[in-house]
Amino acid sequence: MTEFFQNLDWSPLIISLKTGAISAVICFFLGLFAAAKIMKAGPRTKAVFDGIFTLPMVIPPTAAGFFLLLLFSRKRPLGMFLFENFNISVVQTWLGCVIAASVIAFPLMYQNARAAFEQIDSDIILAARTLGLSERKIFWKIVVPIARPGLLSGAILTFARALGEYGATSMLAGNIAGKTGTISQKIAMVMQDGDYKLAGFWTIVVIIIALAIIVAVNLLLGKSRNQKRNQKR
Repeated sequence: MTEFFQNLDWSPLIISLKTGAISAVICFFLGLFAAAKIMKAGPRTKAVFDGIFTLPMVIPPTAAGFFLLLLFSRKRPLGMFLFENFNISVVQTWLGCVIAASVIAFPLMYQNARAAFEQIDSDIILAARTLGLSERKIFWKIVVPIARPGLLSGAILTFARALGEYGATSMLAGNIAGKTGTISQKIAMVMQDGDYKLAGFWTIVVIIIALAIIVAVNLLLGKSRNQKRNQKR
């Protein structure tokens, strides 16, 4: 067992944690912005954009990865523009891992943010407007603090989804050891090689992380409910 850990390559865990963390930050702010804009949109506009923002959640990750691969390929306008003007390459890079994970995980943050915003009493916002507060201050000083439990749970779940992303990441970033090889890709690769011991180890690691995340979300939401009950009393 000691020899197993001494020879173990920890890069899949490091790459996965880095990808999950960066993707969660990106999705957090994009999710807040998208949810805030959707709340102000009309019914038809809301229906269309809500469908677009939620789409990565319902289509196969490999389909999303294929679309991203076409979008960021150096042979396509966007990919060519990024490489020629900024020397930025997305395909077969760690940046590809982040983009793929962010796209797939984004709907979780968006849906949680929207649900949190919808639960806010509109009278509070109206009262803030009568006091002369700007929309920006109302959003950051009132709306976000009230919606904080839902936003935090969304961010945690987004991190978990990005951490375990496989389909889109494998399509866009590939599986380059020490560079783009995440835990999910490592499990798939060693399973093909018949190394069930190593696959089992990484599976246990993922399960432990996922369980810790679920417990954290439940504790966070439970604390929020208790605070609301105490305030009503």
